[in-house]
Amino acid sequence: MARKTVTYTADDGRDQGKVFVLTEMPASQAERWALRAFMALAKGGIELPDNVANMGMAGIAMLGVSALSRTPWPEAQPLLDEMFGCVQIRPNPKSPAVVRELVEDDIEEIATRLKLRMELLKLHVDFSRPAAP
Repeated sequence: MARKTVTYTADDGRDQGKVFVLTEMPASQAERWALRAFMALAKGGIELPDNVANMGMAGIAMLGVSALSRTPWPEAQPLLDEMFGCVQIRPNPKSPAVVRELVEDDIEEIATRLKLRMELLKLHVDFSRPAAP
């Protein structure tokens, strides 16, 4: 079965109308990402609820991206950068078959980046299913 993908269309600011394609990480990468995130949160002194680490990406979603923002930058930066490895852009929304990797100027609004991060977490957690075992 192929990894899940979703599209996100920015709805405001300088990015309005831009279409981004988000692709789920392979399970092994998502597991490593979530474990590194929990370790970074703990190192940053963030209180983690009992058994949240067992919830993987769902646990991160529960804590929210804001929790990552309170981790030390050296631990947070690679995690935040890795998230955007799952994002591509459809440079011409009328040509859905053409998708490419992001370049720096593709996203012009901070709000778009934050919304993309939330969409990535939703994609990995799949809120249509129960988040915790």
